[in-house]
Amino acid sequence: MLNFIYYPVSWGMLAWYKFFGLFLNPNSGVTWALSIIFLVFTIRIFLFKPMANQMRSGRKMQELQPKMQELRAKYKNDPQSLAIESRKLQKEMGFNPLASCLPALVQGPIFLSLYHVLRSFNRTGTGRTELGMTVEQTRNTPNYGFGTQEVQSFLDARLFGAPLSSYIRMPEKAFNAFSARGDIDFTRSNILMVAIPLIIISSLATHINARNMVRRNKARQVTDPKKNAQNPQLAMQANIMNNMMLWVFPVTILITGIFWQIGLLTYMLANNLWTLGQQIIIFNKMDREEEEEKKAKAEAQRATAPKVGQKPQNTKKKGGKKKK
Repeated sequence: MLNFIYYPVSWGMLAWYKFFGLFLNPNSGVTWALSIIFLVFTIRIFLFKPMANQMRSGRKMQELQPKMQELRAKYKNDPQSLAIESRKLQKEMGFNPLASCLPALVQGPIFLSLYHVLRSFNRTGTGRTELGMTVEQTRNTPNYGFGTQEVQSFLDARLFGAPLSSYIRMPEKAFNAFSARGDIDFTRSNILMVAIPLIIISSLATHINARNMVRRNKARQVTDPKKNAQNPQLAMQANIMNNMMLWVFPVTILITGIFWQIGLLTYMLANNLWTLGQQIIIFNKMDREEEEEKKAKAEAQRATAPKVGQKPQNTKKKGGKKKK
């Protein structure tokens, strides 16, 4: 299903490998790790604006909540009118529901594609969906955008003593593909020593990024509780989502990380570090935008307010009869 992404992902990784190979050892694990890291950076550069829109969309959603509650109360027995008025309100406020989905919709398939591409460097496995090739066949079969020369270089490369497509639960019989002569120069301990720190750091980084986001959202609700008021159901949904980001996702990485290749863990770590830096940049920019909005509103109020000593004009028509 993801075949159409496998080639672009492999081409992006190959391009960076060729670049770093100009001044680093092409057969080094560091060179291959850098190709994965800069593949992440390339993807995230293209997603920078959608991610910023996602964060702004979250702010708009908070501003929408009080008005949405009014609409729900007004049209509680008319779902069709509620849907129409909700879309009108979202358009007026500049809120786009798809803005919060695009980064995840793009990154999910890319993550799965990289997992598949890294796994396909070693095709000696005999499990379900695996091809059961011999070591010689594996080392002389192209892997999507990678030719046989790059396949052999990747299989022979080591990052701190471990192959980049190895993983903690990898069967020992699959180790043979990482050596043309059959003299395996690593053990499962080498894989553990590289994979475990990457799993722990990636999990912690995921938690920290989520905590920064949750803390910011809660701080904005505290500063303006009426504006950000939520009904009990929405508050419960927000609490569930916050807990998922804070705990479920990091714990998922800890549990499933034993099946992730070292190259994929490198991808995850680079992705989290990018997210951390991006949050700092976008949050600062959003803070400046909010300050400018507040100043603009204050200026508009001062401009329309009556001058000191000036009698306010009563625009209401006088009604009724005068008293005698």
